[in-house]
Amino acid sequence: MLLDCLNWRVHNEIDNILMKPIVPTDLYRAVRDSHLIGMSGYSREGLPVFAHGVGLSTYDKASVHYYMQSHIQINEYRDRIVLPTASKKYGRPITTGVKVLDMSGLKLSALNQIKMVTLISTIDDLNYPEKTHTYYIVNAPYVFSACWKVVKPLLQERTRKKIQVLSGNGRDELLKIMDYASLPHFCKREGSGSSRHSGYANDNCFSLDHPFHQQLYNYVKQKSLESEPSQPIKQGSFHVDLPEPAVEGTEIAKTIESQMHNFEKRNGVSGSLNGLKINDDSDHRTTRCP
Repeated sequence: MLLDCLNWRVHNEIDNILMKPIVPTDLYRAVRDSHLIGMSGYSREGLPVFAHGVGLSTYDKASVHYYMQSHIQINEYRDRIVLPTASKKYGRPITTGVKVLDMSGLKLSALNQIKMVTLISTIDDLNYPEKTHTYYIVNAPYVFSACWKVVKPLLQERTRKKIQVLSGNGRDELLKIMDYASLPHFCKREGSGSSRHSGYANDNCFSLDHPFHQQLYNYVKQKSLESEPSQPIKQGSFHVDLPEPAVEGTEIAKTIESQMHNFEKRNGVSGSLNGLKINDDSDHRTTRCP
């Protein structure tokens, strides 16, 4: 069963989604500030390097619709512009990228966002399979280690083989496959710190002001101008059906929740997990678009 998100019917309406920029700009900036993703450069083999601020992404500045819309637009821009440009530059077909997942700031409360992560993962599985060559996990706190022991056995074998957990910010290992200039900003800093901000305006690939996001946003706006004039999506409700693959995510969520509460009891972390509950309402969800 496919995602029925805003009746997008993703397979048939990708172009329609691509031609609708998220407006006003302040709303798009809010999406970017709460779903931390960007492109920092290329590996030495020409694979685009995408950075994800997993630990600090909050998904709380806009409705789920806008996060899905933005995610699809990034994927389409990657497939239509980034990968063909890389293929031409490096003189060979380049069809995948690498992802660097920053776990800085990861808290147990982030487990409540697993449904959003499941939606995004399902879109990728159904429409953009096998687009990631390797996942590199960096800045993993102790909480991640506890979660990872639970989650790892539940992942598909093909996915597990692609995941590498690096020590610290992963800089030394990543420099073996990419130049310093292509490192995500959170891999360049000394010591600990937030991956949300960087000392250099153009260095933070999560920011709307970064060249990647400026080019992406301009591309979507240009696509909009090439199509028939249309009004921005109006306020309204939409229905999201989680497809069958979400069952795996739900089971992972339940397992993590149980293990984290056991973790609290064993380590005397009194009260730190009070209220931690990952909803199991996987049949449907209704959300209001602003």
